[in-house]
Amino acid sequence: MKPLNLESYLPYRLSVASNKVSALISKAYEARFGLTIPQWRLLAILSEGQPLSQQTLVSRTAMDKVTVSRAAQALITRGLVQSKPSDKDRRAVELSLTAAGVSIVQDVAPVALAFEKSLIEVIGGPAAERLDMMLRKLEEQAEKLAK
Repeated sequence: MKPLNLESYLPYRLSVASNKVSALISKAYEARFGLTIPQWRLLAILSEGQPLSQQTLVSRTAMDKVTVSRAAQALITRGLVQSKPSDKDRRAVELSLTAAGVSIVQDVAPVALAFEKSLIEVIGGPAAERLDMMLRKLEEQAEKLAK
């Protein structure tokens, strides 16, 4: 049996890369706006326009329920996100950005995109497209294996 070597173990490498990239990009919004990584992720997803339930946000971000709930509550308290009862399920609430939340996303998004561009430039456009495709396949396979 081959011994486990973390430096070449794919799940570990993906986790380390994700943490390093998230930490780098978080500098764009943490100091200036006092946002945590989970809070920024919720703002970014909600900026796509449609109100979403916390359950949908859990699914879209792959963060746990407690992390999403805490981030959502902090954003509501700060007036960046609003909550209203869902039209589809009276037990659920839907979250959407306020004008202040939209404003922050508009300030942070160009900086986040500039970080992304600088990361992609290192591997080149075609390789970045292949990486995107491979990551999607890995996500799909992980979902299949989790069932």
